[in-house]
This record gives sequence, structure tokens and C-alpha cells, in this order.
Amino acid sequence: MRRIAFINEKGGTGKTTLAVNTAAWLAREKGLRVLLVDLDTQGHAGKVLGVDVRTLPRNVFHLLTDEAVRFEDVVRRSAVDGLDVLPAYKEMADFPLMVAPDARRAHRLADRLQAAQGAGYDAIVFDAPPSMGLTTRNILVAATEVVVPVALTYLALDGCAELADTVRQVGEAEGRPALRVTKVVPTLYRKTALAEAILERLKTYFPDALAATPLGFDVKVDEAQSHGKTIWEYAPGSRGARMLAAIAAELHGGPAPRKKKGRAPKLA
Repeated sequence: MRRIAFINEKGGTGKTTLAVNTAAWLAREKGLRVLLVDLDTQGHAGKVLGVDVRTLPRNVFHLLTDEAVRFEDVVRRSAVDGLDVLPAYKEMADFPLMVAPDARRAHRLADRLQAAQGAGYDAIVFDAPPSMGLTTRNILVAATEVVVPVALTYLALDGCAELADTVRQVGEAEGRPALRVTKVVPTLYRKTALAEAILERLKTYFPDALAATPLGFDVKVDEAQSHGKTIWEYAPGSRGARMLAAIAAELHGGPAPRKKKGRAPKLA
């Protein structure tokens, strides 16, 4: 099973936009059963899928910190056929403190997601918080690959190189030597001399991992999120949809046979 983590220590890079819409594209266009796992205190991944994360009695925090909470108690169906979500909210801020005494604290997420292995999912997509703390380390332990959205600004470029090195170090330290950055996605693209210069630098740093399509601004993407919808539900013919589809197809690795959808029982 592919387990794709969208990670960047800097906020505002389009990480959640990419994670949610890539997960939705895999479900809609490739017929995969996809689990989207939100680990950010803002709960934006769930909100973008129309989930009122503020009113949920349990979320991913409770799954990670309470052995009595089951996977099926927390997972939610989305409006996109084949896409389920483990929502998060502000409680995730307390996660590092709650699990500090546990020697396997960096493996909590991987251990608790064992239940998803038998639920028929084809892929898991992680939306990480904008920091390299214990929560993100849990994601790196649970993931098989990392996608880094990079805003086309000078400082973000510097942070991207450091993040790739951090991924390698964590993989080696946690017994995951194959873990690596498989794709770098340029975001917040505008056709300026600076943006083009940064793109050239990224090509030098990541010649085999740089996505061919940068994600530029399209108001339809923001509008979709404000309505609790993916771009495919809100404006499938928009420029934003075309950009996100091209990026998702590249992340997927090209055409694949369409699979029959199924669902795990007893979802909340």
C-alpha cells in the first residue's frame, strides 16, 4: 500500500490543497479506496471535505492516545466516493505531551493504522502540520514516500533542501532507509523572473523529483474549499482542476487500470 505524506515545515505552501485533492483524484479517477489522515491542529483537511471537525466527539488525536478508541470510531466518509478521512483538530497540539513517556512514541501512528491495513484501502495520504516535531516524525515513520510542496520564494527553497535531508535522517534513524522525497511540487506560481529562477534551482537540486506542473493561483480552488468541497466537485472544468489533475497524475505515476470500489464496514 502506498502511504504518501505531504510535508513542509513552512505553512501556506498549498500542502493541504494538494493532499486533499490528490486523495480525491486517486479515488475519483483511478477508482482507488483512499484514506486521508489529517494530523494538523487546524483540521483543514477534514473541513475541506465538508466535515465539521469542531463537533466530532473523537478524532485522530483520540485514536493515537487512547487504546480504547477504534479506527472505525474515528474514520469518516467523505462526499467523494472511495475517499475516507481521519479528521484532526486542536487536541493534536497535546499529542507530544500525551505520548512522551512511550518508548515507541514515534511509532504511534504506524501502529494505530494497522487497522486500516485490513480495511481494503489502496493508499493512505497524510496531511502533516507545518513543523518538524513528534507528529511529523510519526508521519515519516508511517509513510512510504514524501511529497514536498515548495512555494516559489527564496526562503522556501532553502527550507526544501533541509527538509529532504531531514527525511533521509529520520528514515535511517527509524529503520526506514528507503524513505525519501519522491516529488517536489512548486506552488504559488506566478510567471515572474524570480519564480523562474527558483524553478531552475529546484531542477538542479531535484532533477528526478521536480513535478512538471507548478501549482499557480486559481480562485476556484479557494472557493471550493470555502464550500467544503474538492475542486472536482466544485469546478471540475477550471484551471485549478487542470493543474491539480496534472500534479495528481504525475504523483500517481501514469495511467493504471481502474479498480472496483469497495468500502470498509461500520464507518462512522
